[in-house]
Amino acid sequence: MTEGNTIRILDGSTFVVSEDTGDIEATPSEPTGMFSLDTRFLSRWVLTVNGERLNALSYDDLQYYEARFFLVPGMATHYIDAKLSIIRERMVGGSFREQVTILNHDEKPVDLQVRMDAGSDFADLFQVKDEIVNKKGELYAEAEADRLRLGYRRGNFRRETVISCSRTAAYDRNGFSFSVHLEPNEQWSTDIDVQTFALGPGGRDLRMGVRAHGNERLALQQDLQEWIAAAPKVNSECEHLARTYQRSLVDLAALRFSPLSLGGSTLPAAGLPWFMTMFGRDSILTCLQVLPFAPGLSKTTLRILASLQGTRFDDFRDEDPGRILHEMRYGETAAFEEQPHSPYYGSVDATPLFVVLLDEYERWSGDESLVRELEQECRAALKWIDDYADLVGNGYIWYERRNTDTGLENQCWKDSWDSISYRDGTLLPFPRATCEVQGYAYDAKVRAARMAREFWGDPAYADRLEREAAQLKERFNRDWWVDDGQFYALALDPDGRRADVLSSNIGHLLWSGIVDHDRAERIAEHLVGPRLFSGWGVRTLAEGEVRYNPIGYHNGTIWPFDNSFIAWGLRRYGFAEEAAVIANGILDAARYFDGRLPEAFGGYQRELTKFPVEYPTACSPQAWSTGAPMLLLRTMLGIEPHEGHLSVEPRLPIGMGRIEVLDIPGRWGKVDAFARGRLDLHNLAD
Repeated sequence: MTEGNTIRILDGSTFVVSEDTGDIEATPSEPTGMFSLDTRFLSRWVLTVNGERLNALSYDDLQYYEARFFLVPGMATHYIDAKLSIIRERMVGGSFREQVTILNHDEKPVDLQVRMDAGSDFADLFQVKDEIVNKKGELYAEAEADRLRLGYRRGNFRRETVISCSRTAAYDRNGFSFSVHLEPNEQWSTDIDVQTFALGPGGRDLRMGVRAHGNERLALQQDLQEWIAAAPKVNSECEHLARTYQRSLVDLAALRFSPLSLGGSTLPAAGLPWFMTMFGRDSILTCLQVLPFAPGLSKTTLRILASLQGTRFDDFRDEDPGRILHEMRYGETAAFEEQPHSPYYGSVDATPLFVVLLDEYERWSGDESLVRELEQECRAALKWIDDYADLVGNGYIWYERRNTDTGLENQCWKDSWDSISYRDGTLLPFPRATCEVQGYAYDAKVRAARMAREFWGDPAYADRLEREAAQLKERFNRDWWVDDGQFYALALDPDGRRADVLSSNIGHLLWSGIVDHDRAERIAEHLVGPRLFSGWGVRTLAEGEVRYNPIGYHNGTIWPFDNSFIAWGLRRYGFAEEAAVIANGILDAARYFDGRLPEAFGGYQRELTKFPVEYPTACSPQAWSTGAPMLLLRTMLGIEPHEGHLSVEPRLPIGMGRIEVLDIPGRWGKVDAFARGRLDLHNLAD
């Protein structure tokens, strides 16, 4: 099934991907179906009337959690004067509910056989992603008098889908059917309820936080209304900016995920379809992006990540004491340790970023109690940076997987296999150290020093952290600078040889503050120069590098999240105009995606395309792409907490007009920010 004709609805970790008719005919390698907690609970869901498949007239994407399909029987050439129409309304909110309505437009009565074929392969999402078709357990189907029960068991691991209807139906192992008589201009409908169960020993349902049966729509509507009402209001003369913000706000609501251990509190899941779960790096960076708009997500994220912080050495999970998790999964392959995500700790950036987020959250919220609550977890994270991450012994954070079978090879954000190379295109040996992670470590130590001095009552520790940060900055600027290119290397190999390619990672260095000020201007020039900046955004790898590919996952595509932090970094060093150039490109691109920025898009030069080129397998919605417009708004308006107050120093693109952000929450209560665009970006970009 192609991306173009799929309809997606979601609520946290539960989502449904179908055809534009509402039908589901999943294959082992396609993420279509109904999924919850990393398991596909419906892989077949096909509606027929008198044995005939239905065709789509249109569909309504009502909210992120519901959709409506308008259908008729027969092929496209046959339904110009259709006497029968069918409406499918569905929603997902813990469970999956669908209402089927059939309308008879004829002057004569009709008798119909209405059938829904239903089935489930109970595929683990990892099995779908990796195209693994062999299940090791037992599938079963039981037709009862008032329901159809589909199930899968493998030892104590058990998943069930239970389907029931408001009308009397005939159930069999492959679905259910109705005999319907309709008089002229009469209509018939039935409600179909699909409940999912994750069963543990003794048949106990392991799920938590599922909304009460029958109240899903009302609860979802109320929750969304409250979410939008609590967020700042954005008014703009630039209409597509306001639409993009609103779309991002709703998508962020859709991606809120409640882990089993939180009892209803939420944090952002990474992205649909592959990453509808908790990620350390992705959740932290998303929280940083949306702090001015949804600060509550940060508190939940920090607490859950702290509760699952590494405590031991575990090679299978790449776990160390103090390390923050990378990814948590709940499906079959994790349960039977066929992959390590239970949880898996194979990232090197989540741990310093955990410290960064805690400090930034306090600066916004004034929540001193959380800083004190998580003191030991912060200290453990900083100890991990010094004692366990320095695999070479030269003061940098390195990575090399210990789980060589199923662990991640690249443990930075550019985690594809070919993302870290020298200028000649060859890949670095392991262990590897990437530049942006050293910046995160520097920032973490600077921020932790503030927390130690102000909240932990440990000025000696604060002094030590500040000394270590200054030493790291000096060492980094000596070891990573590429003289003949006037930029920082992407990475180092264990012998200290530089991966001397020009990449977007240098923008993260500005954000962290590790760049010497006398080199910042050259970095800014690169970021808006023709090799990196396409006109739509900054490429992950510069044009002209051996591995550059405008549709290479981390070797030339444009990532909105990446650009948002680059723009923030440029503002930190005083390059407001350059930051506005990048913000303008990304926000321009957003209008071609109906306000929903994808995970990544093509790095082609803007002059070549009237619109940004889609990356074929990009996640959408994705949390840190959803957060990108919010961070860009913060950056353009220059919104920063300062000594307990909110400062505003706007620098907007010319033509963007007036922007108002009203009721920005924080330790200052709620304040407003206003700005009007003045910059001539055309001349600057040239």
